This record gives sequence, structure tokens and C-alpha cells, in this order.
Amino acid sequence: MSELKKGLSTADQVVLGISGTVGTGVLFSTAGMAAIAGPGVVLAWILGGVMYTFVVFTYVELGQLYPEAGGPARYSLYTYGRVTNLINAFSNLIWYLFIPPIEALAIVEGVNYFWPHLINSHGNPTALGGILGAVFLLIFVPFNYFGVKSFARSTNLLGVIKLILYILAAIGFVTFAHFANFTHFGGFMPFGMNGVWAAIPLGMFAYGGIRVIVDYSEEIKRPEHLRRSLMWVIIGQTLVYVLFAVAFVVSLNWSQLKLQSGAWGSISHIAGNPFLTIAGAAHASWLIPVTIAIALIGPFVTGYIYQGAGSRVLFAMSRSGLVSSRLKEIHQEYSIPAWALVVLAVIGAVLAYISSPLPSIYSLINDAVVAGYIAFATNPVIMMALRRAGRPTKLKGGSVIAVIAFAVVSLIIYWSGWPSVPYAVLLLAIGSVVFGIIYKIREGFANAIWYIVYILFMTLMTYIGGVGAQKVFNVDTGSIIVILVSVLIFLPWGAASRLKEPLPGPKESGNAQ
Repeated sequence: MSELKKGLSTADQVVLGISGTVGTGVLFSTAGMAAIAGPGVVLAWILGGVMYTFVVFTYVELGQLYPEAGGPARYSLYTYGRVTNLINAFSNLIWYLFIPPIEALAIVEGVNYFWPHLINSHGNPTALGGILGAVFLLIFVPFNYFGVKSFARSTNLLGVIKLILYILAAIGFVTFAHFANFTHFGGFMPFGMNGVWAAIPLGMFAYGGIRVIVDYSEEIKRPEHLRRSLMWVIIGQTLVYVLFAVAFVVSLNWSQLKLQSGAWGSISHIAGNPFLTIAGAAHASWLIPVTIAIALIGPFVTGYIYQGAGSRVLFAMSRSGLVSSRLKEIHQEYSIPAWALVVLAVIGAVLAYISSPLPSIYSLINDAVVAGYIAFATNPVIMMALRRAGRPTKLKGGSVIAVIAFAVVSLIIYWSGWPSVPYAVLLLAIGSVVFGIIYKIREGFANAIWYIVYILFMTLMTYIGGVGAQKVFNVDTGSIIVILVSVLIFLPWGAASRLKEPLPGPKESGNAQ
């Protein structure tokens, strides 16, 4: 019987993690964050890294306890049963269905610089842009098809080239040296801490990609080194993001960009790749090709990495009986989940293509990745449940980490705002209900009530909070409410809702089925 092969070293994981996470976020999110926080974008990236470190620790513990492909889509199965796992797995799947099209369309934006017929004046793909995006989704497939060792070799080569280009570009923008942007125009935090807090969720989209390493857990040579690789990745990507944040702020020449000096909010009106726009306006001849190169290779590498990791999630869902059993078949020669890869690629290509005739889909694709944050929320609760059940755990101070991680994830969901959260929840509800009916998934409904109510609570908070449609109270008050209710009600409720006896994981049962 075919099985997945262990082919990823610790160094492979670090390159995979950093090159996979540093992509669209650093090119586009930095500008969006600066429009909200001004120079405080630097602090937003740092705080985002610190906050996400606690989420990383949940993956360290659970990834070592359950080292299997697409593990994050399976952890909840062992502790809460199939209904919770259905909801959580679809949260993970939505994340991976939509991010590869985002990256493919980001490549299209880069190509549009040479041939401006791919993106329209509203920033949406044209018919040709949508077709090209679909083509890129299919081009990603060969990078994942020929086995994990071939995948690692390609990623090590392209990933290192990508990171070198990113660092060169960032240093190039720093040489513009408009350091007065840090002290003039309202100072370092012209919008106060509220601006910094509001900017963090945009950065979390980029940090969230670190989980791709955990989705390859079954193919890691030494799972006990997972902690080391994850920590190197979180440190490495934070340094890159901070470097780009500094570079963006000091490269802003307001008059060249035809923006009012110090009008930070107007940065959001910069069309296309903001770094490319700045380089063009400054006539930086050597920097333009480097910026174009990262606009192309950056999302390309991220896109095929996410496609490969997403195929492991779909594979894991098939193992759990949530989707067709055909999707857990492993290729005889290359030892990869071939059918899962093909299905994910085809769906991604369709999403990219229809983003042109249906521009609202393009917006939905970006909003729906919030489902990935909803998926993160079970990790700290599972950690707490395992401790209460007396299961062996390795992470010292895990209970404290679980509390902080749950508060962080809840804040990320809340800060993502309206309508991103309800869009994600709507897709999640549709997928869970439809596949729950098809595959007759009922076991563990009582154990899932806490998670369902938690999702509804977070949706309500994004509606009435300072980030929502009604703004019944400000962002700070809403953040405090989210933290208190999550930690004092949903965390203990979730831990108490566990199965009486957690199901054995793959290490305990001797397989990953």
C-alpha cells in the first residue's frame, strides 16, 4: 500500500515556511497597514509576530502529538468527534481553496505591468487576466506532483532566490531615505494604538502561512524538530516584514506619488503593486526590475506551496470521511495525494477564472480566508482539553500559552471585521451542512455546540463592534469584550466539552487512518 514519504529536513522546513509566507502580504498588506497606522505599521508587524508566536506554539504541541498530513484539519477529530472536525476541517479547507487563486491573481497583477490588459481600472481581473490566473493555478501542479523531495528541491532553489530578491528590494527602498516620514505628519503613530491594532489583522494574513509546515508533518524526517523550524520561521518572516515596513515608510515621496503630504489614508488609493508604483515614480531604474521580479516570483512560490499544503488538508479530510474516499489515494510512484492535488488545482483555477465575469467573487476570495482564523481557534482549546483529560503533553506552560493563544486568535477574527467574517462563516456553514448531510455526520454534535456558539458570537461581535456595521462600541471596548468572553466562557466550555476519552492519534494507533 502506498504511503507518504518522509523527505523534508529541518532546513527544508525553514525555507518552505519563510518562502511560503513571505509573498502577497509583504507587497500589498504593508501599504494597507500603513494607510491605517502610518509609520506604526512597523510596530504592527512586530506585535503581529509576537502574538502569532503563541499560535505557533499550539502547532508545535499538536503537530508533534499528531504528525500527519493536513494535521490541523484532524486535531479536533481526536478530542471532539466528527461534527466539530467537520466544521474545523472546512475552515481549514476554505483557507487553502482561496489563497492559491489570490497568489495567482497577484502574479497577473505583476504581468499587467508589462501588458496592461489584465487588470481593469477597478483593480479586478479582465477576461484575459482571469484566464491567465487559471493558467497559473495549473502551472503550480507540477511543482507538487513529482514527490515531496522534488518539491523540496524546487522550493529550496526558488525560495532562496525569492528571499534574496526580497531583501535586495527592501534595502533598495530604504536608500530613498525619507526618514522624516517617521517623525513628521503626526509622528510614529498618527492614529494612535487604535491604528496599530486595526492594522494587525492585515498582517496576520501573512503570518498565518506558517502552518503550511505542519500540514507536511507526516513527510518531515524528524517531527521532534518541528518546534525549532517553526520558531526560525516566525523570527525570519518577522524580520522580513519589519524590513519592508521601514522600507515602505522611508520610500514615500508624497509629491512624486501625487498624494497630499502626510495623508496616510490616501496610500490605500495607490493602484496595483504599491512598491512598483513607488519605484516607477522615483525613476529607480535598477529597482524596478527587482520589484517586478518579486512581484512575479513571490506569489508564484507562495501559490504552489499553498496548493501543495492544501492538498494535504483535502487528503486529511478524506481520511476523516468528510469528503470522497478517492481523495485519500496516494500516487504509487511519487507518494503524493494526487487526486486531492488535482481537485484543489481545478477548483482554484475555476475561482481565478470567474473572478473576471464576477468581480464580487474576487472580493469574496480575499474576505473568505478569515475562515482560516476560525480554524486556528480550536488549537488552544484542544490543548486545554488534552491537559484536563490527563493526556501526555510536551509543551511547558502549555495552559498559559493556550489562554493567550485563544485570546489572540479571537482578536484576529474580531479585527478582521465586517463583512469578511460573515462571508467566511456563510461559506463554512454551507460546506459543513451540505457535506454533513451527504456523509451523514452526526457523531459528537453535543461536543461541537461550544464551537458553533463561539463562531456565532464572533460574527455578532464583528457586526456590533468598532470594526463592524453598527459600531455599538469602539474597537478597544470590543477587543476587551472578545478577550474576556473568549477566555472566561468559551475556553473552559470548550475544554469541558471534550470526548470522555480522546481518540488515539496516529502515533498511538500505529497509522494515520
